[in-house]
Amino acid sequence: MVIEAPLEAVWGITNDIESWPRLFTEYAAAEVLKREGSVVRFRLTTHPDEEGRVWSWVSERTLDPAAGVVTARRIETGPFLEYMNLRWEYEEVPDGTRLRWIQEFQVRPDAPVDDHGAEDHLNEQTQKEMIHIKAVIEKR
Repeated sequence: MVIEAPLEAVWGITNDIESWPRLFTEYAAAEVLKREGSVVRFRLTTHPDEEGRVWSWVSERTLDPAAGVVTARRIETGPFLEYMNLRWEYEEVPDGTRLRWIQEFQVRPDAPVDDHGAEDHLNEQTQKEMIHIKAVIEKR
């Protein structure tokens, strides 16, 4: 996705974890637990789902502004995932900043969906979130 904004602005806004409840539609709360150098550990909590359930987990992000890359992993994976690793890539392009997300995960054997079902859900949710993030940043 290309966001019509300078790389520095996109980097700053998307890495301001405390503002994620405004940047992402799915998060009700984002709490930074620890900052140490380029590493941030934080807790995310979702809005209630259709059945009123709220999900929460702890993740850790490592920022590398020189490379334009953020790597992340879930520390607390929740009830469905064995693991989840993420990589966000930022690239300056003529129209602004290209932001790319790569998600690697595996669901637990006892999860209500398999890897393919989870992948479909994540792809759909990621698309919605990226469209929202683009709109929020471009309005600034």
